[in-house]
Amino acid sequence: MARLFRENKASRAPAPKLRKPAKAAVERSAVRRRKSSGETPYHHGDLHEALLKAAVQVLERDGPGLTLRAVAREANVSHAAPTHHFGDLTGLLSELAAIGFRQFGAAMDAARASAATPAERGMASAKAYIAYAQAHPGMYGLMFRSERLDYSRPSLREASEASFAGLARGVGASRQEQISEESLSLGQAAAIAGAWSLVHGFTMLLLDGRLAKILKLSPDGTTPEMLLAAMLRSTGGRPPGP
Repeated sequence: MARLFRENKASRAPAPKLRKPAKAAVERSAVRRRKSSGETPYHHGDLHEALLKAAVQVLERDGPGLTLRAVAREANVSHAAPTHHFGDLTGLLSELAAIGFRQFGAAMDAARASAATPAERGMASAKAYIAYAQAHPGMYGLMFRSERLDYSRPSLREASEASFAGLARGVGASRQEQISEESLSLGQAAAIAGAWSLVHGFTMLLLDGRLAKILKLSPDGTTPEMLLAAMLRSTGGRPPGP
């Protein structure tokens, strides 16, 4: 009986093993699913940057009414993707503003480096300030909309503080003195606030079209930069150093 059992067991063909689908076939299937749903495949780690780039495009095209769904559509990904990467709209806007402050600070630094004297550096950085706002009105507007931003996020806090430090250094250079990052004298605080108010106010009037009539009535060929320089001369103030 034992021999018969062994013979019968040996004569039965082993059950076929289930083969796992090849990796390439799985990937092709995933790509087909993404294509059918309208999503764009991204390699690991690329989607975060792709969403930020899409958000910048939406912001500059559509203004501050940016939404997570609009960003997802621009990036051609699922509506859940921005939430997964940034949490909510405040998180996304805060990351965008951090990018803006870094770009803004780099433009100021490059402008100051291109000039020789403190007065020239102040005027160069003021012009760069206005030029950045004109080139990126959506981003510039977002950077100063604090109610929509979360400054507890490290990236935004660090970028905005670096931008302010650049403003303080510029003002310090125009006053020919070192300005501490920890504390300010009343004169230093007034100089920084005055420089910032002047250039920021001028920039906002320019972006809002409020200077159009003044420029129209000015001599032919008058540019916003020329108007700013003349304004500084007329008030007897030094060119600010934002």
